[in-house]
Amino acid sequence: MTNFDLAPLLRSAIGFDRLARQVSHARAAEQQGYPPYNIEKTGDDAYRLTMAVAGFRPQDIEIVVKDNILVVTGRVENEARSGEVLYRGIAARAFERRFTLADHLVVEGADMRDGLLYVGLKRVVPETLKPRRIEIGSRQPAGAVANDQQAASQAA
Repeated sequence: MTNFDLAPLLRSAIGFDRLARQVSHARAAEQQGYPPYNIEKTGDDAYRLTMAVAGFRPQDIEIVVKDNILVVTGRVENEARSGEVLYRGIAARAFERRFTLADHLVVEGADMRDGLLYVGLKRVVPETLKPRRIEIGSRQPAGAVANDQQAASQAA
C-alpha cells in the first residue's frame, strides 16, 4: 500500500483542521484490529454499526459522539476468578474505536445481545438544507413590486 504524507499540504492550509483530524484518525484505525466490526446500510438514510464485544457487559462499554466522531470505548474490570486460566483466547482487553460520522448523521440508539454491540445511525437532514421546489408565479419578486408601485404613481 502506498503511503502519502499530507503534512506539507496541511502546514500551508488554513481552516482544514477537520480534514487533518480525519486523516490521522483513518491512519490510526488501519493499525487497530480489535474489536472487529461491521458497518451495514439498513435503509436509504439508515446504518448499523455492529461490534463483536465478547466478554463485555453493557456497563463496561461507553458510546460518545462529539464533533462528528463516534467513540466506542470498552473497559473490563478484573474480576476475581476461581481457578487458573490455562489459555486466554477471548480477548477482553480495553479498547477504543473511533468512527468519523458524515454531516447530519445521528446515533439513534444502541443495543447489546449475544456478545454483539449494535449502534443504529440515521441521516437527519434539517428542512432548511433539503432541496425545495419553487413554484413559478407563486409570488412576485421584490424588485417587480417596487417597479409596479413606481409605474402606478407616475400614471396618477
